[in-house]
Amino acid sequence: MQHVVVIGGGMAGLAAAEAIVAAAACRVSVVESTGRPGGVIATARRDGWLVERSADSFLAVRPEGMELAHRLGLAAELVGVDPRVRRALIWHAGRAVPAPTGFRLLAPGRVDGILGTPLLSPAGRLRLLAEPFIPTRDPAATDESLESFALRRLGRQAFERLVQPLAAGIWTADPARLSMAAACPDFFAMERTHGSLWAGERARLRQAGAGPAAAGARYGQFVTLADGMEVLPRRLAAVLADRGVAFITAAAGPLARDASGRWLIPLVAAGTALPPLADCGTSLSEQDVRNADRGNPGHFHQSAKWTKAMEGFVHGQLEADAVVVAVPAPVAAGLVGTVDAALAADLAAIEYAGSAVVSLGFPRDRVAHPLDAAGMVVPRAAGRRALAVSFSSAKFPGRAPAGCVLVRVFVGGALDPATARLSDADLTTLAREEVAILIGATGQPLLVQIDRWQAAMPQYHVGHLDRVARIEERGRAIGGFVLAGAAYRGVGIPQVIASGRAAAAAVLAARAVG
Repeated sequence: MQHVVVIGGGMAGLAAAEAIVAAAACRVSVVESTGRPGGVIATARRDGWLVERSADSFLAVRPEGMELAHRLGLAAELVGVDPRVRRALIWHAGRAVPAPTGFRLLAPGRVDGILGTPLLSPAGRLRLLAEPFIPTRDPAATDESLESFALRRLGRQAFERLVQPLAAGIWTADPARLSMAAACPDFFAMERTHGSLWAGERARLRQAGAGPAAAGARYGQFVTLADGMEVLPRRLAAVLADRGVAFITAAAGPLARDASGRWLIPLVAAGTALPPLADCGTSLSEQDVRNADRGNPGHFHQSAKWTKAMEGFVHGQLEADAVVVAVPAPVAAGLVGTVDAALAADLAAIEYAGSAVVSLGFPRDRVAHPLDAAGMVVPRAAGRRALAVSFSSAKFPGRAPAGCVLVRVFVGGALDPATARLSDADLTTLAREEVAILIGATGQPLLVQIDRWQAAMPQYHVGHLDRVARIEERGRAIGGFVLAGAAYRGVGIPQVIASGRAAAAAVLAARAVG
């Protein structure tokens, strides 16, 4: 094996490239259409403000992110969430209320936390306390939606006022479709292993030798980088370039193989205007049109006419012995559609949701709330437009100039896609209205930044793991082809890094066998 091409320069693609160059003497090329490493990880800096455009931290208890930071010499730059704000607030009855002490997404850890919370009525508290007595589900059932699981085990109040808002702050998903087996495997296993979430959480705490979890989330287990999350992919890309990895700014077209089995990867110059839908004839289905993204050939894999039309736009071609495809699943479907139609169909079936992040900076005296938490989540039942508000400058130092505060307002998601598509002016107005109510922010903000992430979050619907198993099986059958990224077995930064490293291991194992 002489040449491996990694398509996609996000964290999965960069992690795959790092693992390959560390273990094998071969050329590695990374193809990234934006020309910027890191994918959705991006940081903006201006006039003393440091704004994370998407993820602002990663989970430190998983090893992948921490190990990478240490390998890159970034250990001294790691910063944890300020201990004074390691809790979550939940909007309820017109005010911000701390999540119950010891409650972790789905699992209650302390009786006094449940008995003392104003988030639940007396009946709601008793229903949650009765969870150990709820019969377990048929062990033959392999999956269930988050909503179904939470309603069955915790009751409707606990779902609507605790689980749904906390989960929305992580996945921006529809809880009626979100897969427990894929998104919350630890909690799903608690019922099977221990018979209840109460027993499972107590067993976890005993095994970890830890005290009660912080209210609502494990904020003490998250870290960031002092100068922003984008430092991580940029430093990794720089190290890879020093090791001889070639970075190519282009979009990859549909993959093909020559007579000898080598991969042929057409390249479309970045910024090239691709053929419009009108030129593709009637072979495009209505679904193709609904999913269309004219800047990416991946969405048109079912259209032979579009593929033909694209030929005039190809500006080069790479040859490779193996390919790691580390792009969103619908894009991957377009790349592999001419190689394996069934694989492409399963990839295209993984849905994505979008959101928008409106970052607002205020003078400290214009925000009434003490900002004594990591942030606030807002139940859908509250009827507000914001999913969550993150108190960025309270969580981490150096995020706002002296005397100022920075908050990030999240809107959109699977259940409210139209909001994320509002104009900049309307999004700014909406965000200001929300923070005025939620945290008492008044006056003109000193900073406004809007970041839109359309179709950026893969949706792990019920049955997701079965689909992923089929995808992985068909990918192995192709040979010299591996998938990586957030679409499959975890959306967090450590999980995405693990996905890239696993893809590299598969490539190297195939080489050893060959």
